[in-house]
Amino acid sequence: MDRSRTPAPARRTSRRRRAGTLVSLMAAVTAAVTTAPPAHADAPPPTAVSCPAGLDGRATCYTGTDAHGAAYAIAVPEHWNGSLVVHAHGGPDLGAGSDPQRSVDDLARWSVMVDQGYAWAGSSYRRGGYGTRMAAEDTENVRRVFVAGFGKPRRTYVHGQSWGGNVAAKVAEVYGTRGGPYDGALLTSGVLGGGSRGYDYRVDLRVVYQYYCRNLPRPTEPQYPLWQGLRADSTLTAAGLRARLQECTGNASPPQERTALQQRNLDDILAVTGVPERTLESHLRFSVFTFRDIVRDRLGGRNPFTDRGVRYSGSHDDRALNAGVERFTADPTALRDLSYDSDLTGKVAIPVLTLHAIDDPTAFVEHESAYRATLRGAGRDSRLVQTFTHESEHSELSDAEYANSITALDGWVRTGRKPTPRTIAASCAAFDRTYVTGCFYDPDFQPASYASRVRARPGGWHWPAMTAAQEKRWSRIDGVGIAP
Repeated sequence: MDRSRTPAPARRTSRRRRAGTLVSLMAAVTAAVTTAPPAHADAPPPTAVSCPAGLDGRATCYTGTDAHGAAYAIAVPEHWNGSLVVHAHGGPDLGAGSDPQRSVDDLARWSVMVDQGYAWAGSSYRRGGYGTRMAAEDTENVRRVFVAGFGKPRRTYVHGQSWGGNVAAKVAEVYGTRGGPYDGALLTSGVLGGGSRGYDYRVDLRVVYQYYCRNLPRPTEPQYPLWQGLRADSTLTAAGLRARLQECTGNASPPQERTALQQRNLDDILAVTGVPERTLESHLRFSVFTFRDIVRDRLGGRNPFTDRGVRYSGSHDDRALNAGVERFTADPTALRDLSYDSDLTGKVAIPVLTLHAIDDPTAFVEHESAYRATLRGAGRDSRLVQTFTHESEHSELSDAEYANSITALDGWVRTGRKPTPRTIAASCAAFDRTYVTGCFYDPDFQPASYASRVRARPGGWHWPAMTAAQEKRWSRIDGVGIAP
């Protein structure tokens, strides 16, 4: 995730055929499932621990491991307002198991929620790597851990940041039914386009980069299709990737120290993909290491990505680029499974508030257009309020804005009065008197369409309607190896 700071006072085919395909492939699909880790039937209750710096004396903190082996952290403020924020973190991290430190770090990062009187609970997820439904289940599990240990909260809100926004939106759809345990959702800097299209610009980056740089893989190294991200048995590290990017583009050097070829390579890659220079390396890492995780570890080596039919433009020689760039088409079963795991249906029954920086260099603000279109298609856009700020940040917007956002969502739930971007912008100043991190709302901003930022793919998978029995069966196999 990008850690650059804001230059402002902020501190921080037919339906029948598709259905037939679904049934006919079920046996093969089931064989591809990654076995879930064994549940810890005797998981101990939360253990009291020292709070992160900044919360000492103001909250009591706890850690533990849930029934699926996911580490978690919990905080209950001294002056608790009776409500709970359940947090879904971003990433995904690529470690093999659950990292206990992750949830503790997340608690420190989101202590603003505790400042506002909310209890807080966050899961580190049962393992690293991709799996939106897995992460959503683990997020729901930590809520249950909280209820078992501390009682049912007055109100419960799910909050997701970055990829965690996708996770939290999935929580809202799967668990946030009318009368269910969740009262509202706050999605900040969310990756809300879903996995089947939300990473298309990184597919473009992967193939465009290789066209110009020819070093990932090098001609002397074993070759592999670029949709794999990286050869399954490669030992390339993040530092090694950084060195190859520097070798090709000189991106880490001042412009005057780059060769003419490096500068042209860099200019062409940025112009064609639309990726900001300051987050080029992080996007490339995702298109290499996270793509490998999705393909190798979650989809059994099947390809969910497509660039065939995409017309690239903006380079010094578009004809040569389009003739030379590697082309591939997704395996329909892989696309289907990635879609099931991470795409959103828009069927939400609770209020949803989003916050997104207009110049987010990691999760482009046009993700919000994709999300609104999804809810509109489901007839649920009346449950959505979107807010935007003039910040150039992804991971850390202004604390005043986060405090303002959770308070606005809570007010909407309690009173039934839906806020507007303008009323939310106006209420921020009161929080800024405490946090002094700035309020940068633009209540009139509307992002352009997702297709205006990310080149559309021809065709695409649309998850078919399923019977309740089919849904139950798919839930048991948990996304065909994406989630477990």
